[in-house]
Amino acid sequence: MVRAIWNGQVIAESEDTVMVEGNHYFPRDAVNATFLKDSNKTTVCSWKGQASYHTLDVGGQMNNDAAWFYPDPKKPASSIKDRIAFWRGVTIEE
Repeated sequence: MVRAIWNGQVIAESEDTVMVEGNHYFPRDAVNATFLKDSNKTTVCSWKGQASYHTLDVGGQMNNDAAWFYPDPKKPASSIKDRIAFWRGVTIEE
């Protein structure tokens, strides 16, 4: 079981993650959506496409743009469609 933890809370938990460039991408339904807030941030990866972000809100503590996903990934990255990855201090436990 892989878990994403931040501010003492399990944000995501799944046995079905996809590893890409050293990051675990969790199925969207394995992520506790109550901790996710929409963000306007986007970035572009040459082979994955345009990423969108969520800010984490756990116990009133905000972690800006700490979760990202590719709503419409390019074909080489199709395995991460509908999946979310984390960074910025989010601990991943395997």
